[in-house]
Amino acid sequence: MISLSDDQIRWLRMRAQRLIPQSIDTASTPAQLVRELGGIQAQDILAAKLALRPRGSRLTIADVERALTEERSFVRTWGPRGTLHLLATKDLGWLLPLMGPVSVAATRRRRAELRLDEERCTRGITALRELLAGQGPLIKAEIVEQLESRGIHTEGQATIHLLMRAALEGVLCLGPERGAKATYVLLDDWASLGPSLMLEEAYAKLAYRYLEAYGPATPEDMATWSGLPMSPIRAAWRAIANQLLEVQTANKPAWMLKAHAARLDEVPTFSSTTHLLPAFDIYLLGYKKRELILPPHYAKHINAGGGMLKPVLLAEGRVLGTWKNARKKNHVEVIVEPFEHLTPQIHAELEADAASLGRFLGIQATVNIM
Repeated sequence: MISLSDDQIRWLRMRAQRLIPQSIDTASTPAQLVRELGGIQAQDILAAKLALRPRGSRLTIADVERALTEERSFVRTWGPRGTLHLLATKDLGWLLPLMGPVSVAATRRRRAELRLDEERCTRGITALRELLAGQGPLIKAEIVEQLESRGIHTEGQATIHLLMRAALEGVLCLGPERGAKATYVLLDDWASLGPSLMLEEAYAKLAYRYLEAYGPATPEDMATWSGLPMSPIRAAWRAIANQLLEVQTANKPAWMLKAHAARLDEVPTFSSTTHLLPAFDIYLLGYKKRELILPPHYAKHINAGGGMLKPVLLAEGRVLGTWKNARKKNHVEVIVEPFEHLTPQIHAELEADAASLGRFLGIQATVNIM
């Protein structure tokens, strides 16, 4: 069995994540990246758009917005772990039946706390179908008004949980932004979904896709990333066993795709791998543990509370700080708070990546290191 050092694991994972120069295809479209990466976390829609920037060197935010709202090659909806993601439209036909029922079951207790029993959910989703068919796209406030006029409970978080359940059942998704507000549309009206799959086949396909974007990894890592139960994940691992290569890490075995085996012969180099990753970047969310990426004594610095993860400075495969941006009159200021002293090479690469961020946004960017 091939034994991997920590640096090799970080490098291979960054390669799978399209975060090193060798892995960036300058011809990649936003739709290709969303599909190949298994989705992009999208609680914060701007952060989701920014997540594609370091993985597609020639992309602009206009390219991403066009793919989302005009081409509709991916949609914003609830997916892995029952959280908002950008997901490839052609994959929704098999992804939603795979993930939806698990997430609906996992949130049953919370719906009960919100007085959303099955009868109220059924009435609410029926109402959502009717009002979006006739009036969509609608923002949340408009939906609340319409639901209340029909006598449907909308207090507290009831509306968002009703919308989430409807999305997980394939009824709706998020549509075009109206200013800074999200809208909701009927999924069938908004996009043409791809084909469905038998459940076992869908699990096997997802396992392959996961390793394509996150390997080397383990079944436990996939369970953390997806929110799906371990038993069918282990079965999926076995179903694609002839396509997997087992490797040894410092603590336990992990797996990667045999299709990526040639990467083991490449010499890891972390040149030009400094990135300003946005909040909730998938590089931090794809594994059960983050020690290889984020030293434990720095973990608290990226946690903004309530499950919110700050934007991070990534260098040599590790999180070395956090950052935020401040919009000025004619440029955007990137304010970086490193955890430790940055080497001259990392500093130079940070300046280059900030310039890339500015190009993506269509405005000049400058760096201020605190």
